[in-house]
Amino acid sequence: MELKPIFEIVRIKQEIKESTEPFARSIIRSPEDAQNLAASYIADEDREVFLVIVLSTKNEVIAVHRAHVGSINASIVSPRDVFKSAILNNGKSVIFSHNHPSGIDSSPSREDIEVTKRLAEVGRLLDIEVLDHVIVTYNGKHTSLKEKGYL
Repeated sequence: MELKPIFEIVRIKQEIKESTEPFARSIIRSPEDAQNLAASYIADEDREVFLVIVLSTKNEVIAVHRAHVGSINASIVSPRDVFKSAILNNGKSVIFSHNHPSGIDSSPSREDIEVTKRLAEVGRLLDIEVLDHVIVTYNGKHTSLKEKGYL
């Protein structure tokens, strides 16, 4: 009995659909734009949620992806999960966001800073620029890690 090789071909096709989502045709021009968009999705969550905002070459929002939902005070993210939506949507750049469920303080933790730097390095390898990482809270406090000099 002769074994014949089996070849599997997978085709990934981007599908564009009209959307009534709040980010449809949005352009991110500032950290405040990113913070407002992220806050509309995750500011009032009771657990940490790590959000990836995928942008086109013109900084148009082309996807918003919940990469991870963590516990009440932590969210462990994998670069594989974080960049998957950017790759599948042909994103040129990304903005990360996560919430601090306590709502009291939007200051980045040491872990927030380390994860951001690690993900920025992965982004460089993939040729997907990490523009910012914003931390949002339900009480309206927001922090941009880029503005703080961590990116």
